[in-house]
Amino acid sequence: MQIKTNKRMELIDITDRVRKELDETGVQKGICVISTKHTTTSIIINENESGLVSDILGLLEKLVPAHAGYAHDRIDNNADSHLKAMLLGSSETLPVIDGGLHLGTWQSIFLVEMDGPRTREVTVTVISSE
Repeated sequence: MQIKTNKRMELIDITDRVRKELDETGVQKGICVISTKHTTTSIIINENESGLVSDILGLLEKLVPAHAGYAHDRIDNNADSHLKAMLLGSSETLPVIDGGLHLGTWQSIFLVEMDGPRTREVTVTVISSE
């Protein structure tokens, strides 16, 4: 699936899009792998609450500030984006039970953009265990 991002750093809730992709497979039991092929994006699972979303972005900026003298900035000026993505990871795997994603009450799936705005590709792979 393609996702257009709008800011340099943002969290985009893709839960409904992933559910749609899962529904199209008809798989009732198995696993669903959500992954990004970009080195400056990540996939995470967390609560979609505006304060927490802001806190996550703030924490990433504190841990890995932009323009802090990174060697890679000489090439693309986006080393912080790569380092933030490395900390978060590029995929999440969820159980599929009774045809649905096995998420907790407050869990949502996010694409984390760290070098936007851009058009990003997220891959949803569903493997049946039946």
